[in-house]
Amino acid sequence: MRKTSLTVLVLALGVFGIITTEMGMVGVLPRVSAELGVTPSAAGWLVGVFALVIAVSGPFTTLLASGIDRKKVLAAAIAVFALSNAVYALTTQYEVMLAFRVVPALFHPVFFAVALATAARLVPAKDATRATTTVFAGVTVGFAFGVPLTSYLAEHLSLASAFWFGALVNLVAFLGILRFVPSMPVGQRLAYGAQLNVLKRPRMWLTIASVVLVFAAMFSVYGYFAEYLGQVTHMDGTWVSAMLMAFGIVMILGNFAFGSLLRRSLVGTAVAYPVLCLVVYVLLYAVGPLLAPMILAVLIWGAVHSGGLVVSQSWLGRDASDAPEFGNSLFISFSNLGITVGTAVGGWVLAEYGARQLTWVGSGFAVAAVMVMGLRLRWERVGAGRGAAGAAALGAAGDVGAAGAVSAADIAGAEGVSRGD
Repeated sequence: MRKTSLTVLVLALGVFGIITTEMGMVGVLPRVSAELGVTPSAAGWLVGVFALVIAVSGPFTTLLASGIDRKKVLAAAIAVFALSNAVYALTTQYEVMLAFRVVPALFHPVFFAVALATAARLVPAKDATRATTTVFAGVTVGFAFGVPLTSYLAEHLSLASAFWFGALVNLVAFLGILRFVPSMPVGQRLAYGAQLNVLKRPRMWLTIASVVLVFAAMFSVYGYFAEYLGQVTHMDGTWVSAMLMAFGIVMILGNFAFGSLLRRSLVGTAVAYPVLCLVVYVLLYAVGPLLAPMILAVLIWGAVHSGGLVVSQSWLGRDASDAPEFGNSLFISFSNLGITVGTAVGGWVLAEYGARQLTWVGSGFAVAAVMVMGLRLRWERVGAGRGAAGAAALGAAGDVGAAGAVSAADIAGAEGVSRGD
């Protein structure tokens, strides 16, 4: 059991390294722009292209890796992140750095998908949510400490030292995977078609739409955290940095709190999440200009924001239980699509109407998410009702004997309806 716990922690460290690599670039873009001699907008592509590649390639790269020993997949993916950080530290060419933002982005969803499925597989079924929550803690710790530390090192030591830090974290995770993750060859690989079948279910597309909307709700506001606190609450840079750190620390606690709630009621917690986002955004709008209340509101915001990852992953995983790794890759891809949509709409509102109106963008996405979740649950209830009716019809047919025999096609149709296909 102790080795299993160490394995899960190693996977969380790998996630921490990946988030530090992905999001740490945000805090060092001005230094990158200056040292590589490119415009700020060009430097911004180092962040944008990463998310775009994840959104487009995630399910496909995960499918391609589905037949390979899971330990080898995890080790190879994290090694790519360690190597990429080393390239960032050594290169003076923008084109080289951009290329090595594309390469790890291809491996990002593979690592996440396999790490989450591996963590759940290594523990008893009753502890699966706790294990995945621990892996997700790597995300929140990355936001709380990895991203600020990367920025600090770039500012006070050198840009190269910030990237060497990322390389070191990923190297340690690589060595931990080699030492603690057991070999997990794929005995009978699930066929590509069987994995893709999850996309043939209408209910899955409703679930995917709700995940996109939840992440749009989260990042349409969080993506402009500094602008909101600076323009609305009039905090200076020091205050904003402190609030970012506090936000991240509270996220760690909130991550485990939502994990506990999910173990009690997955559906109830999932539907309640966008409602909580809506309440938080109304609060942010109300106390935005007030310093002391806003400090408290930021802590509440951080606690709620943290739940979006584990809640959405569990919600989508419910509809992809027969292809968990592919389902996790869908989560990674479509959550990144939600981030892209949210930040794009939020950026437009920020430019046109000012920072304080951002909370209404997040609120609108949250309301839309609740509505789509409601449609998804209604579809499930209708499908279950039809499935029960079909089963009753089959039973009655059996009672009347051969004269009332029901064909195999009818049985398959009834089963398909009960699954919501």
